[in-house]
Amino acid sequence: MDREQLLRRITSDPKVMVGKPVIRGTRITVEHVLSELAGGVTVDELLEDFPYIERDDIYAVLAFAEEVMQDVRLFEVRAGQP
Repeated sequence: MDREQLLRRITSDPKVMVGKPVIRGTRITVEHVLSELAGGVTVDELLEDFPYIERDDIYAVLAFAEEVMQDVRLFEVRAGQP
């Protein structure tokens, strides 16, 4: 599956989870999946916990997160500096 197909699996609607990005057709947020993965939950465990999503949905979450992070720049700001 190509990147564009993966990214179409992530949607955002103000009426669903207050507009947070979710796996298409679900109320499972990108944030939740990333939090679970960061906490040590495996992809297989996520698929077991949410049998209505697919492995490609997890890959879509990761592709979406990578896409968002491409434009993020962090700068150190120290107290007393403009």
